[in-house]
Amino acid sequence: MPSTPTRAPPKPRTKPWTRPNPKPRPARTQLSEAQKDAARQRADEGGRRYPNLVDNMWASRHVAKDGSPKA
Repeated sequence: MPSTPTRAPPKPRTKPWTRPNPKPRPARTQLSEAQKDAARQRADEGGRRYPNLVDNMWASRHVAKDGSPKA
């Protein structure tokens, strides 16, 4: 067996709050009320008073504007 790894080690990922926003300003949209409610619920389940950036990112990715789960 070879003693060296066959693939490179994974690169460290930067934190979401330190990397630049990938979308230009005109392409950015606000969370809908349903998405805000989902983020608030997730924060509450996590023991936080209000949603943080990660909760908002999760809501924008997993909850549709009308409140239904995204496929």
